[in-house]
Amino acid sequence: MFYLQSGISHSTYRADRQLFAIPFERWQIGILLALAAAAPILLNPVHLKSYMLPWLIWTAAALGLNLILGWAGQFHFGYAAVMAIGAYSAVHATRNGVPFEIALILAGGAATLIGSVFAITALRVRGLYLALSTLALQFVMDWVINKVPAISGGTQATIQAPPVHLLGMPISSDASKYYVALLWCVMVTLFMLNLRRTGLGRALVAVREKDFAAAVIGVNSFYYKLVAFATSSFIGGISGAILVFTFYGAVTPEQFTTNVSIQALAMVIVGGLASVIGCYFGVAFVLLLPGIISTIIYATAHSMNLNIGIELLAHIPSLLYGLLIIGFLLFEPSGLAKIYANFRNYLMFWPFGYGRK
Repeated sequence: MFYLQSGISHSTYRADRQLFAIPFERWQIGILLALAAAAPILLNPVHLKSYMLPWLIWTAAALGLNLILGWAGQFHFGYAAVMAIGAYSAVHATRNGVPFEIALILAGGAATLIGSVFAITALRVRGLYLALSTLALQFVMDWVINKVPAISGGTQATIQAPPVHLLGMPISSDASKYYVALLWCVMVTLFMLNLRRTGLGRALVAVREKDFAAAVIGVNSFYYKLVAFATSSFIGGISGAILVFTFYGAVTPEQFTTNVSIQALAMVIVGGLASVIGCYFGVAFVLLLPGIISTIIYATAHSMNLNIGIELLAHIPSLLYGLLIIGFLLFEPSGLAKIYANFRNYLMFWPFGYGRK
């Protein structure tokens, strides 16, 4: 009903290949962008900073990881280390007087350089061996950050992010920090949406499906894998820098540990591999849902006067959260993006019966 394609015709290849060919989708995107722009007015500062801001930043980071995991089909267990490189590079650059705009580019460049160096050696293997190689990147960066005082100030040290300006405007209020994260998330989203229509995107899909077959038709699998790692590292480095300057306000080694890399992987897998909208869903599920479940459990127990121990009450949200993840992986292994696609297809053919197949 909403996604009707009748009456829609294209007379040029450019019109046929546009991102949103269905009018309802263009209206949908326009309304969502308008709501996102008005979020500092519609939401209170607590919800804006605690929910919307990290959701946008981690969505951009998850999109960068999805470039490797979903489009190129390569494991990466060291994405938090890539984000840490960008975060520390940007903080040290701004503390030495470098403008924030240039510091972000330096953060992405440093993450790209180090990530590519590890990728050159790691891409000589595949499968679980590649996963262990990228995990080695995480362990190496954890050791370097903790043991080199010139980078982190030492173990358990905290480096404050200095006040910065973007294009001459101070980034100090919650609204300004939110708009920086929103702008970066929209830029990464547009890049990923257009990637599917380029030769690079098609080459990455060919490498993901079967790299030997891709090599037969002239696709240099090693080169495109390296490009995927470099591009993903660039996105992760800038995302880590924006995360520190807009959300944390300081950088510490504990912010980018192995657990963070696993959390980023969960965001991509739960949302859906090689899916842009799936990253939005996956980040919301992994990052925001545990807090929402905890709030509901605490409110329900308080309203019903249930005599539940504090320790049990603290673990019930984790239990329900784990059961939800297992349920999604069992009943829809393709992730939340597939559930959305099924619902979209149902609306596209409704009220006809074959829309339910």
